[in-house]
Amino acid sequence: MIKKIDIESEEYQTELELTKQFTDKVVERFEFSYNPNDEVNESIQMGLTRNKMIYGKRYCPCFMVIGETKEEQKAADNRLCPCGPALKEEIPQKGNCHCGIFCTPEFAAQAAKEEELHDAIATHSRGLTKEECESLLTQREVNSTELESLLEARDLGFVKFNLVDTREWMEWVGQRIKGTDHLIPTTSFYQALERIDNEKDTPVVVYCLSGSRSAYCQRIMLDLGYKSVANLDYGISMYQGECESGEA
Repeated sequence: MIKKIDIESEEYQTELELTKQFTDKVVERFEFSYNPNDEVNESIQMGLTRNKMIYGKRYCPCFMVIGETKEEQKAADNRLCPCGPALKEEIPQKGNCHCGIFCTPEFAAQAAKEEELHDAIATHSRGLTKEECESLLTQREVNSTELESLLEARDLGFVKFNLVDTREWMEWVGQRIKGTDHLIPTTSFYQALERIDNEKDTPVVVYCLSGSRSAYCQRIMLDLGYKSVANLDYGISMYQGECESGEA
């Protein structure tokens, strides 16, 4: 079941401010830097706030929360921000945590340069053939331009696939890629995935804000027997096509 939270409510806004103070303290304590992409940071802060309101703890929003009761959730060893794997392995080895909000200063500086370069060279190439579309959908990643072409080809009847948003309901309502078929939030992924459980032979493209949550969900879907699942590289944060907002 998708749990909806009113992000305009006073309760949410108060808790969001507390979460921002919390992440500020994490950055200061461990001498981290924030991700240079503010949208990534805001999205993770929103997810941490959501989990704090629902579960009473700031569980990592990039992973599903296992367990119905507090005892089950504790026994399941859900990731609690800042999580052990991020502090011990991900940040020291890769330069950033799985969610992307916490980075080493060196990683953040390099990421800022790459983001500037990506913006500068972004181009559009439309009009793929049916065969090219089918080939794209077998890849592990597609970029913004390729997804735009796939959506155009789908509108023309050349190809069939499901476009799945793995973010949370509040992010989906705020802005999503036009043509998104399903909202299947990472934090309640297994339950929400049931809506397309009978479409495992239909290709899927998954996306989130930056590509990390959706990559996690991609691996799960492939393990569950979905024939082909492509992840949108850099997520909706770098998507250049048409988006929409509001409830469908």
